[in-house]
Amino acid sequence: MIEKAAILSSGDELTTGRTLDTNANFIADHLVASGLDVVAIIVVGDYPDRIAWAWREAMRLADVVISTGGLGPTADDLTAETVAQVTGRRLILAQNVADRIRRMFEAMGRVMPENNLKQAQFPEGAVIIPNGLGTAPGFRLDLLTEQGPRHLIVLPGVPREMKPMIEEQVLPWLQEARGGKEIYVSHVFQTFGISESALDELVAGCVTADEGRIAFRAAFPQISVRLTVHGPPAVAPRRLEELAARLRQRIGSYAYGEGDTTMEAVVGSMLKERGLTIALAESCTGGLIGHRITNVPGSSTYLKGGIVAYANEVKQQSLVVRPETLEVHGAVSEETAVEMATGARRVLGSDIGLAVTGVAGPEGGTPEKPVGTVCLALVSATAVHHRRYQLWGTRDWVKLLSSQVALDWVRRYLLGLNPSESGILRR
Repeated sequence: MIEKAAILSSGDELTTGRTLDTNANFIADHLVASGLDVVAIIVVGDYPDRIAWAWREAMRLADVVISTGGLGPTADDLTAETVAQVTGRRLILAQNVADRIRRMFEAMGRVMPENNLKQAQFPEGAVIIPNGLGTAPGFRLDLLTEQGPRHLIVLPGVPREMKPMIEEQVLPWLQEARGGKEIYVSHVFQTFGISESALDELVAGCVTADEGRIAFRAAFPQISVRLTVHGPPAVAPRRLEELAARLRQRIGSYAYGEGDTTMEAVVGSMLKERGLTIALAESCTGGLIGHRITNVPGSSTYLKGGIVAYANEVKQQSLVVRPETLEVHGAVSEETAVEMATGARRVLGSDIGLAVTGVAGPEGGTPEKPVGTVCLALVSATAVHHRRYQLWGTRDWVKLLSSQVALDWVRRYLLGLNPSESGILRR
């Protein structure tokens, strides 16, 4: 029975701190949601002896070991060779994989370097896990060791390639390999505007320990709530639906989306459904709100455009902010934000105008307007909303949090709620 899992990440960029190991975070989250006990996450650099040690240690601890990284074509990509060495298997060239990689290069009008053939070599007996987005397939190796059955799963380190391989191939295999008598199913709510501790209080008692398990995950600036239920295949999905409905009602408008959606995707979908358009006037966020909105495919149907008005003269010339407003209230003020939003709506011809202006820091703060002071405004044909916030954190945090609050304003406005009551400081 597969009960315990270990995650192994390799790469000098991880051990030197140049790159965060988000792969392990993603995999662990999904394994725990599937009911596995993740006993260890091991990170080592690109050294054969260290990678070999990590594999032996992980195999000692867990029934299944999932690794990412080290499947590239370069000399420092050593995972397949090391797994072969540790398990006493030969490396064998999979000609069909080699042919596929060669065709991928031909489709790009390039000649495949011979070192890419490394990516077509697998330990003897390995089951290849196709990679639909890159040249490096993964593989699974099932072993019978002195400690019992062990399953080694090796995946590429590129997140956009690894994630669908986990969700579409590894997790279904794990479910089947574990017998399928009882399955684990989960549902995720994405929340914003409430702290993790307050969220914990809010949902306390909503789902009992016998019914399911609730777990929180803070990923600034939002917090996700995962509900996990296990039981027979004929029962668990229905029970999950019932409990999710109960939890949905308890969380209320703090939940901006469900599943792996983003705030900008939710807002875009709502604008599209209502046939509304939006225009942006951004100062301290430097275009970040527009960047997030345009990350969503199809956003051209509801985003009219945005004006990054950093300097006061741009605010006056492009957004028609009055000089006396800037002189009396300053660039960082609710009055200026309202005129920025009004100007964006008028100049770009949208239904909604959204503006943000603030002091992102680390310099530029004053006793009256310290670093983190951010003013938002949302203007439509029938409403004008504005509010001043005192945010916190580094410059990046202030910019990101400002963009999140601004997008949440749009969501709340489209729901018929008061935008200026968007959380972050309410609880």
